[in-house]
Amino acid sequence: MSSLFTDRLWNRVEPIWNSYLEHPFVKGIGEGWLDKDKFKHYMKQDYVYLIEYCRLFALGSAKAPDLKTMSIFANLLHGTLEMEMDLHRQYAAKFGISAEELEATKPSSTTTSYTSYMLNVAQLGGVDNVVAAVLACAWSYNFIGKELVIWHGAVEHEFYGEWVKMYSSDEFTALAEDCKTLINEIASEKPERDLAVLEEIVVKTSLFEYMFWDMAENLEEWPIKL
Repeated sequence: MSSLFTDRLWNRVEPIWNSYLEHPFVKGIGEGWLDKDKFKHYMKQDYVYLIEYCRLFALGSAKAPDLKTMSIFANLLHGTLEMEMDLHRQYAAKFGISAEELEATKPSSTTTSYTSYMLNVAQLGGVDNVVAAVLACAWSYNFIGKELVIWHGAVEHEFYGEWVKMYSSDEFTALAEDCKTLINEIASEKPERDLAVLEEIVVKTSLFEYMFWDMAENLEEWPIKL
């Protein structure tokens, strides 16, 4: 390949990801005016999302063709479990939500659809599908974090500043870069037919990311209350 596969992916996802920055939920975090009830709903849904996301890393490690790839997935799993989910627990404590209550959260329709899609394509394919399925979340959150960190007052915000610092941090950037490196290495050996499949997985998960912001903004659960 004459260029990195992530360059090709960026051409597809850039307009989608830029729309995140204009979304009222993300903009509300960056500018500090987001309603806390919406953020609380987001944190609970993202927590149960991350549990399924961790299953993907475990699946990637199991499908890995070599020890290096296995180790990368193991590090991604550890980083998500220990760093990202810990941030959610810290925010939950501010809301008076226990760890037990967090883990008892029922996934919304969007959360269910998104995680089911990722797990489905990961199960259907090899390690390449797993990498494509996890890429958009890690890379786009880092993209958002790096954008918001330069917004006036975003890092200093008493409530949302920690979220911005987390996703713009060197530690989270390293996790995102590991995902990008993995997909570039895998793509270098793939024919165009396979690359197109991986590209569509990344595009679809990017669209699901937008739907997740919508879910949080609209306090969505399921269309019918049971």
